Amino acid sequence: MRMRPTLSWTPTDDLPPGTTDLRPVADALGSGGVLVLSGAGLSTESGIPDYRGEGGSLSRHTPMTYQDFTAHPDARRRYWARSHLGWRTFGRALPNAGHRAVAAFGEHGLLSGVITQNVDGLHQAAGSKGVVELHGSLDRVRCLSCGTFSARAELARRLEAANPGFEPVAAGINPDGDADLSDEQVADFRVLPCAKCGGILKPDVVFFGETVPQQRVEHCRRLVREAASLLVLGSSLTVMSGLRFVRQAAQAGKPVLIVNRDPTRGDPHARTRVALPLGKALTTVAERLGVPTDAP
Repeated sequence: MRMRPTLSWTPTDDLPPGTTDLRPVADALGSGGVLVLSGAGLSTESGIPDYRGEGGSLSRHTPMTYQDFTAHPDARRRYWARSHLGWRTFGRALPNAGHRAVAAFGEHGLLSGVITQNVDGLHQAAGSKGVVELHGSLDRVRCLSCGTFSARAELARRLEAANPGFEPVAAGINPDGDADLSDEQVADFRVLPCAKCGGILKPDVVFFGETVPQQRVEHCRRLVREAASLLVLGSSLTVMSGLRFVRQAAQAGKPVLIVNRDPTRGDPHARTRVALPLGKALTTVAERLGVPTDAP
């Protein structure tokens, strides 16, 4: 039986309310040295749902855990069938106005760095440089036996050839690129081994129940130490992988600003939380600062 990961967080009544005042965000960016920490909410306007917002995928979907994936062949079959179908849509997603605004802030020297919890690569597609992918990226695959990395597109071609006619109708796509399919729809899907050694292939992402590589965590901690302020975009900060950087910034006396429509676990540490759609909010801030984003 699959155990649901501990992913929930219940807001308390004493959290400060959200605001629509973007001046603190504009002031921080105008001063420069801002470190961005982004989450799934930034990509919803690109057609990728988030985990916990209204209609979030956790209401219908239990993400794959590292323990299930490595221990059970049926779990790997379920994952790769659903992920293979989801990749067709996920891989075609385009950056939205929020991603373009972040890239423009970086291009104009207002950012000290970008850390993302997302695995969709949309920051880089929008033009952001030096993005730290905290949870990895779906466009890479790693062999758990020999450690070889390969392109996801290459595996997709192999899976297409091994599973001709695999065209099930999915109920939806999740933030991890996982399509909603039933066990019956994935029962005959053929999973492929590493082409080099025959080992188990895993997407180069951090599954729930798996730890972020320590070297990556330390790199992010260094970015927090060097930043003038921390700007959180579209993350509920429910899990510790992102919340720890908010706590670190707040403990160091650095301003923490959050743009997220719903309350977050980091709100008690934040100077402000702006409860506005991200694309609109960041484009408005860019306009106030005279930073062109080429947003439609």
